[in-house]
Amino acid sequence: MQTKVYLTDEEMPRQWYNIAADLPSPLQPPLGPDGNPITPDMLAPVFPMNIIEQEVSTQRWIDIPEEVLAILSKWRPTPLHRALALEKALGTPARIYYKNESVSPPGSHKPNTAVAQAWYNKQFGIKRITTETGAGQWGSALAFACSLLGLECKVFMVRISFDQKPFRKLMMQTWGATCVASPSTETQAGRQILAKHPNTPGSLGIAISEAIEAAVTDPTGATRYSLGSVLNHVLLHQTIIGLESKKQLEKLGEKKVDVVIGCAGGGSNFAGLAFPFVNDKIHGADIAVIPVEPTSCPTMTRGPFVYDHGDTAKMTPLLPMHSLGHDFIPPPIHAGGLRYHGMAPLVSQAIIEGLLTPRAIDQIECYEAAVLFARTEGIIPAPETSHAIAAAIQEAKKAREEGREKVILFGLSGHGLMDLSGYDNFFQGKLTNYPLPESEMGSAIRELNGLPKPKVVRSGKW
Repeated sequence: MQTKVYLTDEEMPRQWYNIAADLPSPLQPPLGPDGNPITPDMLAPVFPMNIIEQEVSTQRWIDIPEEVLAILSKWRPTPLHRALALEKALGTPARIYYKNESVSPPGSHKPNTAVAQAWYNKQFGIKRITTETGAGQWGSALAFACSLLGLECKVFMVRISFDQKPFRKLMMQTWGATCVASPSTETQAGRQILAKHPNTPGSLGIAISEAIEAAVTDPTGATRYSLGSVLNHVLLHQTIIGLESKKQLEKLGEKKVDVVIGCAGGGSNFAGLAFPFVNDKIHGADIAVIPVEPTSCPTMTRGPFVYDHGDTAKMTPLLPMHSLGHDFIPPPIHAGGLRYHGMAPLVSQAIIEGLLTPRAIDQIECYEAAVLFARTEGIIPAPETSHAIAAAIQEAKKAREEGREKVILFGLSGHGLMDLSGYDNFFQGKLTNYPLPESEMGSAIRELNGLPKPKVVRSGKW
Protein backbone atom coordinates (compact mmCIF):
# COMPACT_ATOMS: atom_id res chain seq x y z
CA MET A 1 0.00 0.00 0.00
CA GLN A 2 1.31 3.43 -0.93
CA THR A 3 2.29 5.36 2.20
CA LYS A 4 3.56 8.62 0.72
CA VAL A 5 3.07 10.74 -2.36
CA TYR A 6 5.53 13.11 -3.97
CA LEU A 7 4.89 15.62 -6.72
CA THR A 8 7.46 16.46 -9.36
CA ASP A 9 9.00 19.92 -9.54
CA GLU A 10 6.81 20.58 -12.57
CA GLU A 11 3.69 19.81 -10.50
CA MET A 12 4.50 22.38 -7.82
CA PRO A 13 1.82 25.10 -7.76
CA ARG A 14 2.72 28.21 -9.75
CA GLN A 15 0.20 30.46 -8.01
CA TRP A 16 -0.88 31.21 -4.45
CA TYR A 17 -4.56 31.09 -3.51
CA ASN A 18 -6.10 34.20 -1.92
CA ILE A 19 -9.22 33.35 0.10
CA ALA A 20 -10.06 37.05 0.38
CA ALA A 21 -11.57 36.68 -3.10
CA ASP A 22 -14.07 34.07 -1.90
CA LEU A 23 -15.03 34.85 1.70
CA PRO A 24 -18.81 35.41 1.71
CA SER A 25 -18.37 38.30 4.14
CA PRO A 26 -15.31 40.45 3.34
CA LEU A 27 -12.74 41.49 5.89
CA GLN A 28 -13.24 44.73 7.73
CA PRO A 29 -10.32 47.13 7.20
CA PRO A 30 -7.38 47.69 9.53
CA LEU A 31 -7.73 50.94 11.44
CA GLY A 32 -5.28 53.62 12.46
CA PRO A 33 -5.01 55.20 15.92
CA ASP A 34 -7.79 57.64 14.97
CA GLY A 35 -10.20 54.81 14.20
CA ASN A 36 -10.14 55.44 10.44
CA PRO A 37 -9.08 52.82 7.87
CA ILE A 38 -5.37 52.91 7.15
CA THR A 39 -3.97 53.55 3.68
CA PRO A 40 -1.16 51.59 2.00
CA ASP A 41 1.13 54.62 2.39
CA MET A 42 0.75 54.40 6.16
CA LEU A 43 2.31 50.92 6.08
CA ALA A 44 5.23 51.95 3.87
CA PRO A 45 7.75 52.54 6.72
CA VAL A 46 7.12 48.96 7.91
CA PHE A 47 6.68 46.88 4.72
CA PRO A 48 7.85 47.29 1.11
CA MET A 49 5.07 48.39 -1.24
CA ASN A 50 5.09 45.13 -3.24
CA ILE A 51 4.21 43.25 -0.03
CA ILE A 52 1.57 45.84 0.86
CA GLU A 53 -0.06 45.29 -2.54
CA GLN A 54 -0.44 41.58 -1.72
CA GLU A 55 -1.75 42.41 1.76
CA VAL A 56 -4.70 44.36 0.36
CA SER A 57 -5.30 42.24 -2.75
CA THR A 58 -8.60 40.49 -3.41
CA GLN A 59 -7.27 38.78 -6.55
CA ARG A 60 -8.00 35.04 -6.30
CA TRP A 61 -4.76 33.72 -7.80
CA ILE A 62 -1.37 35.44 -7.50
CA ASP A 63 1.62 34.26 -9.50
CA ILE A 64 4.64 32.95 -7.59
CA PRO A 65 7.80 34.59 -9.00
CA GLU A 66 10.12 32.17 -10.81
CA GLU A 67 13.05 33.13 -8.54
CA VAL A 68 10.96 32.25 -5.48
CA LEU A 69 9.92 28.94 -7.03
CA ALA A 70 13.58 28.13 -7.71
CA ILE A 71 14.42 28.46 -4.00
CA LEU A 72 11.27 26.68 -2.82
CA SER A 73 12.17 23.76 -5.08
CA LYS A 74 15.14 23.01 -2.82
CA TRP A 75 12.64 21.10 -0.66
CA ARG A 76 9.23 21.49 -2.29
CA PRO A 77 6.95 19.83 -3.15
CA THR A 78 6.85 18.25 0.31
CA PRO A 79 5.55 14.69 0.79
CA LEU A 80 2.07 13.69 1.86
CA HIS A 81 2.13 10.62 4.15
CA ARG A 82 -0.49 8.05 5.02
CA ALA A 83 -0.25 7.38 8.78
CA LEU A 84 -0.91 3.65 8.53
CA ALA A 85 0.90 2.71 11.75
CA LEU A 86 -1.00 5.36 13.70
CA GLU A 87 -4.28 4.16 12.21
CA LYS A 88 -3.46 0.62 13.29
CA ALA A 89 -2.56 1.71 16.82
CA LEU A 90 -5.87 3.55 17.11
CA GLY A 91 -7.93 0.76 15.55
CA THR A 92 -9.74 3.32 13.44
CA PRO A 93 -11.44 2.93 10.07
CA ALA A 94 -10.33 6.48 9.28
CA ARG A 95 -7.58 7.11 6.77
CA ILE A 96 -5.16 9.64 8.28
CA TYR A 97 -2.85 11.72 6.11
CA TYR A 98 -0.31 14.33 7.10
CA LYS A 99 1.46 16.94 5.01
CA ASN A 100 5.09 16.88 6.08
CA GLU A 101 6.49 20.43 6.21
CA SER A 102 9.34 19.35 8.51
CA VAL A 103 11.53 18.49 5.50
CA SER A 104 12.48 22.12 4.77
CA PRO A 105 16.06 23.11 5.71
CA PRO A 106 14.90 25.02 8.84
CA GLY A 107 12.53 22.15 9.66
CA SER A 108 9.12 23.80 9.37
CA HIS A 109 6.54 25.42 7.09
CA LYS A 110 7.88 28.92 7.77
CA PRO A 111 10.28 29.20 4.80
CA ASN A 112 7.32 29.17 2.41
CA THR A 113 6.68 32.81 3.28
CA ALA A 114 10.17 33.72 4.52
CA VAL A 115 11.65 33.15 1.06
CA ALA A 116 8.85 35.10 -0.62
CA GLN A 117 9.07 38.03 1.81
CA ALA A 118 12.85 38.22 1.62
CA TRP A 119 12.68 38.19 -2.19
CA TYR A 120 10.07 40.94 -2.36
CA ASN A 121 12.09 43.06 0.09
CA LYS A 122 15.24 42.63 -1.99
CA GLN A 123 13.35 43.58 -5.15
CA PHE A 124 12.29 46.77 -3.40
CA GLY A 125 15.90 47.64 -2.50
CA ILE A 126 15.75 46.76 1.20
CA LYS A 127 19.05 45.72 2.83
CA ARG A 128 17.98 44.58 6.31
CA ILE A 129 14.95 42.81 7.78
CA THR A 130 13.88 42.71 11.41
CA THR A 131 11.42 40.24 12.87
CA GLU A 132 10.23 38.44 15.98
CA THR A 133 10.06 34.75 16.74
CA GLY A 134 8.39 32.62 19.40
CA ALA A 135 9.74 29.09 19.41
CA GLY A 136 12.37 30.07 16.87
CA GLN A 137 10.83 28.44 13.81
CA TRP A 138 10.09 31.75 12.09
CA GLY A 139 13.38 33.36 13.07
CA SER A 140 15.27 30.37 11.71
CA ALA A 141 13.28 30.44 8.48
CA LEU A 142 13.83 34.16 7.86
CA ALA A 143 17.54 33.82 8.70
CA PHE A 144 17.72 31.00 6.14
CA ALA A 145 15.91 33.03 3.48
CA CYS A 146 17.96 36.18 4.06
CA SER A 147 21.17 34.14 3.88
CA LEU A 148 20.24 32.80 0.43
CA LEU A 149 19.17 36.22 -0.82
CA GLY A 150 21.98 38.30 0.67
CA LEU A 151 20.02 40.34 3.24
CA GLU A 152 20.87 41.18 6.84
CA CYS A 153 18.48 39.75 9.44
CA LYS A 154 17.84 40.61 13.08
CA VAL A 155 15.52 38.50 15.22
CA PHE A 156 13.91 39.36 18.56
CA MET A 157 13.17 35.99 20.20
CA VAL A 158 10.63 35.61 23.02
CA ARG A 159 12.72 35.25 26.17
CA ILE A 160 11.20 32.00 27.46
CA SER A 161 11.92 30.31 24.12
CA PHE A 162 15.35 31.97 23.90
CA ASP A 163 16.17 30.23 27.19
CA GLN A 164 14.37 26.93 26.47
CA LYS A 165 15.54 26.50 22.87
CA PRO A 166 19.17 27.67 22.54
CA PHE A 167 19.78 25.64 19.40
CA ARG A 168 17.24 27.70 17.45
CA LYS A 169 19.37 30.74 18.20
CA LEU A 170 22.40 28.85 16.92
CA MET A 171 20.55 27.96 13.73
CA MET A 172 19.88 31.66 13.14
CA GLN A 173 23.51 32.51 13.82
CA THR A 174 24.67 29.79 11.43
CA TRP A 175 22.63 31.46 8.69
CA GLY A 176 24.16 34.82 9.58
CA ALA A 177 21.35 36.42 11.57
CA THR A 178 21.57 38.27 14.89
CA CYS A 179 19.27 36.91 17.61
CA VAL A 180 18.48 38.72 20.88
CA ALA A 181 16.15 37.80 23.74
CA SER A 182 12.95 39.84 23.96
CA PRO A 183 12.19 42.03 25.79
CA SER A 184 15.63 43.55 25.31
CA THR A 185 17.34 46.81 26.25
CA GLU A 186 17.86 47.63 22.57
CA THR A 187 14.47 49.28 22.03
CA GLN A 188 12.30 51.71 23.91
CA ALA A 189 9.45 49.16 23.91
CA GLY A 190 11.71 46.51 25.43
CA ARG A 191 13.10 48.84 28.10
CA GLN A 192 9.61 49.91 29.15
CA ILE A 193 8.44 46.32 29.54
CA LEU A 194 11.55 45.35 31.53
CA ALA A 195 11.06 48.31 33.84
CA LYS A 196 7.55 47.10 34.68
CA HIS A 197 8.16 43.34 34.51
CA PRO A 198 11.89 42.54 34.88
CA ASN A 199 11.26 38.77 35.07
CA THR A 200 8.74 38.54 32.23
CA PRO A 201 8.93 35.43 30.02
CA GLY A 202 8.20 37.73 27.09
CA SER A 203 5.54 37.35 24.41
CA LEU A 204 5.20 37.53 20.67
CA GLY A 205 3.36 40.83 21.09
CA ILE A 206 6.38 42.34 22.86
CA ALA A 207 8.85 40.92 20.34
CA ILE A 208 6.78 42.31 17.46
CA SER A 209 6.90 45.76 19.06
CA GLU A 210 10.68 45.60 19.32
CA ALA A 211 11.17 44.38 15.75
CA ILE A 212 8.90 47.06 14.27
CA GLU A 213 10.60 49.78 16.32
CA ALA A 214 14.02 48.60 15.15
CA ALA A 215 12.85 48.78 11.54
CA VAL A 216 11.10 52.14 11.52
CA THR A 217 13.83 53.92 13.51
CA ASP A 218 16.62 53.01 11.06
CA PRO A 219 17.75 56.43 9.81
CA THR A 220 18.97 54.97 6.50
CA GLY A 221 15.48 53.78 5.51
CA ALA A 222 17.00 50.50 4.29
CA THR A 223 15.30 48.30 6.93
CA ARG A 224 11.84 46.80 6.86
CA TYR A 225 9.93 44.48 9.16
CA SER A 226 8.74 40.98 8.33
CA LEU A 227 5.96 39.08 10.10
CA GLY A 228 5.80 35.28 10.15
CA SER A 229 2.04 34.88 10.54
CA VAL A 230 -1.30 36.72 11.01
CA LEU A 231 -1.24 39.07 8.00
CA ASN A 232 -3.01 38.32 4.71
CA HIS A 233 0.12 38.08 2.56
CA VAL A 234 1.72 35.60 4.96
CA LEU A 235 -1.30 33.29 4.82
CA LEU A 236 -1.31 33.70 1.03
CA HIS A 237 2.26 32.42 0.69
CA GLN A 238 1.50 29.38 2.83
CA THR A 239 -1.38 28.15 0.62
CA ILE A 240 1.15 26.23 -1.45
CA ILE A 241 0.81 23.59 1.32
CA GLY A 242 -2.90 22.97 0.79
CA LEU A 243 -2.66 23.26 -3.00
CA GLU A 244 -0.01 20.54 -3.09
CA SER A 245 -2.03 18.40 -0.66
CA LYS A 246 -5.07 18.49 -2.92
CA LYS A 247 -3.03 17.21 -5.87
CA GLN A 248 -1.48 14.48 -3.74
CA LEU A 249 -4.79 13.25 -2.37
CA GLU A 250 -6.12 13.06 -5.91
CA LYS A 251 -3.14 10.88 -6.85
CA LEU A 252 -4.09 8.54 -4.02
CA GLY A 253 -7.60 8.30 -5.38
CA GLU A 254 -9.22 10.18 -2.49
CA LYS A 255 -12.31 11.88 -3.86
CA LYS A 256 -13.36 13.55 -0.62
CA VAL A 257 -11.70 14.89 2.52
CA ASP A 258 -13.85 14.82 5.66
CA VAL A 259 -11.63 16.61 8.19
CA VAL A 260 -8.77 19.11 7.79
CA ILE A 261 -6.76 20.01 10.90
CA GLY A 262 -3.93 22.41 11.67
CA CYS A 263 -2.41 23.97 14.76
CA ALA A 264 -2.98 27.70 14.98
CA GLY A 265 -0.95 30.37 16.77
CA GLY A 266 -1.18 33.35 14.46
CA GLY A 267 -2.88 31.28 11.77
CA SER A 268 -0.51 30.96 8.80
CA ASN A 269 0.35 27.26 9.04
CA PHE A 270 -3.27 26.32 9.57
CA ALA A 271 -4.52 28.61 6.80
CA GLY A 272 -1.83 27.44 4.39
CA LEU A 273 -3.12 23.88 4.62
CA ALA A 274 -6.79 24.61 5.15
CA PHE A 275 -7.77 27.59 2.97
CA PRO A 276 -7.76 25.69 -0.36
CA PHE A 277 -10.16 23.23 1.30
CA VAL A 278 -12.19 26.05 2.86
CA ASN A 279 -12.70 27.26 -0.72
CA ASP A 280 -14.23 23.85 -1.49
CA LYS A 281 -16.45 24.21 1.59
CA ILE A 282 -17.58 27.66 0.47
CA HIS A 283 -18.64 26.07 -2.80
CA GLY A 284 -20.61 23.23 -1.20
CA ALA A 285 -18.18 20.55 0.02
CA ASP A 286 -18.98 18.86 3.35
CA ILE A 287 -15.69 19.30 5.23
CA ALA A 288 -14.96 19.90 8.91
CA VAL A 289 -12.07 22.36 9.19
CA ILE A 290 -10.48 22.52 12.65
CA PRO A 291 -7.85 25.01 13.85
CA VAL A 292 -6.34 23.82 17.15
CA GLU A 293 -4.84 25.93 19.94
CA PRO A 294 -3.63 25.44 23.55
CA THR A 295 -6.12 25.76 26.41
CA SER A 296 -3.60 28.12 28.02
CA CYS A 297 -3.85 30.57 25.10
CA PRO A 298 -7.46 30.13 23.88
CA THR A 299 -7.61 32.96 21.36
CA MET A 300 -10.20 31.41 19.03
CA THR A 301 -12.23 29.38 21.50
CA ARG A 302 -12.60 31.99 24.27
CA GLY A 303 -11.24 35.28 22.96
CA PRO A 304 -13.76 37.87 21.72
CA PHE A 305 -13.84 39.17 18.15
CA VAL A 306 -12.47 42.70 18.51
CA TYR A 307 -10.32 45.36 16.97
CA ASP A 308 -6.92 44.99 18.60
CA HIS A 309 -3.26 45.72 18.04
CA GLY A 310 -1.01 42.90 16.91
CA ASP A 311 1.71 43.96 19.33
CA THR A 312 2.07 45.07 22.94
CA ALA A 313 3.39 48.59 22.26
CA LYS A 314 0.49 49.30 19.88
CA MET A 315 2.73 50.04 16.90
CA THR A 316 0.63 47.93 14.52
CA PRO A 317 -2.75 48.98 13.11
CA LEU A 318 -5.93 47.78 14.78
CA LEU A 319 -6.91 44.46 13.21
CA PRO A 320 -10.35 42.77 13.30
CA MET A 321 -9.55 39.47 14.99
CA HIS A 322 -10.15 37.12 17.86
CA SER A 323 -7.86 38.32 20.63
CA LEU A 324 -6.99 37.90 24.29
CA GLY A 325 -5.74 41.49 24.40
CA HIS A 326 -2.41 42.95 23.27
CA ASP A 327 -1.23 43.13 26.91
CA PHE A 328 -1.85 39.41 27.43
CA ILE A 329 1.28 37.43 28.28
CA PRO A 330 0.55 33.70 27.84
CA PRO A 331 1.85 31.10 30.29
CA PRO A 332 5.30 29.73 29.31
CA ILE A 333 4.10 26.51 27.68
CA HIS A 334 6.48 24.62 25.40
CA ALA A 335 4.47 25.26 22.23
CA GLY A 336 6.05 28.70 21.94
CA GLY A 337 4.75 29.25 18.41
CA LEU A 338 1.16 29.10 19.71
CA ARG A 339 1.69 31.74 22.43
CA TYR A 340 0.13 34.66 20.56
CA HIS A 341 -2.69 36.85 21.81
CA GLY A 342 -4.44 37.32 18.45
CA MET A 343 -5.56 35.36 15.40
CA ALA A 344 -5.21 36.20 11.72
CA PRO A 345 -8.10 38.38 10.51
CA LEU A 346 -8.79 35.99 7.61
CA VAL A 347 -8.98 33.03 10.01
CA SER A 348 -11.10 35.07 12.44
CA GLN A 349 -13.59 36.03 9.74
CA ALA A 350 -13.80 32.41 8.58
CA ILE A 351 -14.65 31.47 12.18
CA ILE A 352 -17.33 34.17 12.30
CA GLU A 353 -18.73 32.73 9.06
CA GLY A 354 -18.96 29.26 10.61
CA LEU A 355 -16.51 27.80 8.09
CA LEU A 356 -14.11 26.73 10.85
CA THR A 357 -14.62 24.89 14.14
CA PRO A 358 -11.80 25.88 16.51
CA ARG A 359 -10.72 23.55 19.30
CA ALA A 360 -8.46 23.96 22.36
CA ILE A 361 -6.50 21.02 23.80
CA ASP A 362 -4.49 20.64 27.02
CA GLN A 363 -0.70 20.43 26.89
CA ILE A 364 -0.38 16.94 28.37
CA GLU A 365 -2.85 15.40 25.89
CA CYS A 366 -0.83 17.01 23.10
CA TYR A 367 2.44 15.52 24.34
CA GLU A 368 0.79 12.11 24.72
CA ALA A 369 -0.35 12.39 21.11
CA ALA A 370 3.13 13.47 19.99
CA VAL A 371 4.76 10.48 21.69
CA LEU A 372 2.25 8.06 20.16
CA PHE A 373 2.91 9.61 16.75
CA ALA A 374 6.68 9.33 17.21
CA ARG A 375 6.39 5.68 18.28
CA THR A 376 4.19 4.75 15.32
CA GLU A 377 5.16 7.06 12.44
CA GLY A 378 8.74 7.73 13.55
CA ILE A 379 8.83 11.53 13.36
CA ILE A 380 9.26 13.50 16.59
CA PRO A 381 6.89 16.43 16.03
CA ALA A 382 7.23 20.00 17.23
CA PRO A 383 5.10 20.87 20.29
CA GLU A 384 2.98 23.11 18.06
CA THR A 385 2.26 20.25 15.65
CA SER A 386 1.30 18.00 18.57
CA HIS A 387 -1.93 19.99 18.87
CA ALA A 388 -2.93 19.02 15.34
CA ILE A 389 -1.97 15.40 16.01
CA ALA A 390 -4.05 15.34 19.20
CA ALA A 391 -7.09 16.62 17.31
CA ALA A 392 -6.52 14.11 14.50
CA ILE A 393 -6.44 11.32 17.09
CA GLN A 394 -9.67 12.62 18.62
CA GLU A 395 -11.30 12.57 15.19
CA ALA A 396 -9.94 9.10 14.39
CA LYS A 397 -11.34 7.73 17.66
CA LYS A 398 -14.66 9.37 16.86
CA ALA A 399 -14.67 7.61 13.48
CA ARG A 400 -13.96 4.31 15.28
CA GLU A 401 -16.85 4.86 17.68
CA GLU A 402 -19.17 5.73 14.80
CA GLY A 403 -17.86 2.88 12.65
CA ARG A 404 -17.37 5.33 9.77
CA GLU A 405 -14.60 5.58 7.23
CA LYS A 406 -13.28 9.12 7.13
CA VAL A 407 -10.41 10.88 5.42
CA ILE A 408 -8.51 13.02 7.94
CA LEU A 409 -5.77 15.40 6.83
CA PHE A 410 -3.54 17.33 9.22
CA GLY A 411 -0.48 19.51 8.87
CA LEU A 412 2.81 18.38 10.34
CA SER A 413 4.19 21.90 10.50
CA GLY A 414 7.62 21.08 11.93
CA HIS A 415 9.84 18.52 13.64
CA GLY A 416 10.63 18.62 17.34
CA LEU A 417 14.34 17.82 17.26
CA MET A 418 15.11 21.27 18.68
CA ASP A 419 12.32 20.98 21.26
CA LEU A 420 13.42 17.91 23.21
CA SER A 421 13.56 19.76 26.52
CA GLY A 422 9.76 19.81 26.44
CA TYR A 423 9.69 16.05 25.90
CA ASP A 424 12.16 15.67 28.78
CA ASN A 425 9.84 17.61 31.09
CA PHE A 426 6.90 15.52 29.89
CA PHE A 427 8.66 12.22 30.59
CA GLN A 428 9.71 13.48 34.03
CA GLY A 429 6.15 14.47 34.87
CA LYS A 430 7.02 18.16 35.18
CA LEU A 431 4.41 19.42 32.73
CA THR A 432 0.99 20.52 33.90
CA ASN A 433 -2.17 21.56 32.14
CA TYR A 434 -3.06 25.20 32.51
CA PRO A 435 -6.49 26.09 31.18
CA LEU A 436 -6.41 29.88 31.23
CA PRO A 437 -8.29 31.25 34.28
CA GLU A 438 -11.05 33.70 33.50
CA SER A 439 -9.45 36.26 35.79
CA GLU A 440 -6.21 36.32 33.79
CA MET A 441 -8.03 36.58 30.49
CA GLY A 442 -10.42 39.28 31.65
CA SER A 443 -7.81 41.79 32.76
CA ALA A 444 -6.12 41.94 29.33
CA ILE A 445 -9.43 42.08 27.46
CA ARG A 446 -10.64 45.01 29.58
CA GLU A 447 -7.82 47.07 28.06
CA LEU A 448 -9.71 46.90 24.73
CA ASN A 449 -12.83 48.68 26.03
CA GLY A 450 -11.93 52.04 24.52
CA LEU A 451 -11.11 50.67 21.05
CA PRO A 452 -13.45 50.55 18.03
CA LYS A 453 -15.65 47.46 17.74
CA PRO A 454 -15.83 45.42 14.52
CA LYS A 455 -19.20 44.38 13.18
CA VAL A 456 -19.99 40.69 13.39
CA VAL A 457 -20.91 40.06 9.76
CA ARG A 458 -21.80 36.61 8.48
CA SER A 459 -23.76 35.23 5.54
CA GLY A 460 -25.56 32.62 7.68
CA LYS A 461 -24.85 29.77 5.25
CA TRP A 462 -22.86 27.67 7.74
